[in-house]
Amino acid sequence: MLSVKDLFVAYGQSQALHGLSFEANKNETVAIMGRNGMGKTTLFKSLIGILPLKGGSVAVDGQDVSKDESYRRVAKGIAYVPQGRMIFPTLTVEENIHTGLENAKVRKVPDEIYALFPVLWDMRRRKGGNLSGGQQQQLAIARALVTDPKVLLLDEPTEGIQPSIIKDIAKALNEIRKLRAITIVVSEQVLSFAMDVADRLFVIEGGRLVHETTRADTDAAHIKQYLSV
Repeated sequence: MLSVKDLFVAYGQSQALHGLSFEANKNETVAIMGRNGMGKTTLFKSLIGILPLKGGSVAVDGQDVSKDESYRRVAKGIAYVPQGRMIFPTLTVEENIHTGLENAKVRKVPDEIYALFPVLWDMRRRKGGNLSGGQQQQLAIARALVTDPKVLLLDEPTEGIQPSIIKDIAKALNEIRKLRAITIVVSEQVLSFAMDVADRLFVIEGGRLVHETTRADTDAAHIKQYLSV
């Protein structure tokens, strides 16, 4: 469903991603693990089209999107929840979700979105800026889901969120997959969260993928070595 081949990305003369390749299947969740500054956010920004590629390709469901602008990639099935959530603080919860429906045929928020995130229904008239970090993260995921994506990219979804809400987000992501057979790619530093949601885990270091494992074969101590400073 998502095919990333030989990705090269640079900031000016500084090479950030060095020929990175991986695939994620339909109805599979893949975690990209790594410390800060190792290339996770750069990878996600290049997949959605915010950063241009120096080389390589990105394909969604067999369609090459490497040269498409971000909005075209969304139309072809990629949704992106950025690090830091980036919701609209002065809009209500409902209005925030509606921004994801810009190009949808039906401009109504699907009932399943509120079923997944009941707190958003309770707070639908409240301003986004008045929500807690965990509630804002749920709102950002809901906004991405209404585009009906084939591939959902989540950049550091647990950052700054309390442990009980992290569990709720993991549960919601697993539920989303059951409902939609969607492909989820999540970048993460919290191994317990990755183990709750991911079928396969990759480790990124210095802009290269240096380790790959299935959840069943994961050596937690080995991965923690990559994550410790």
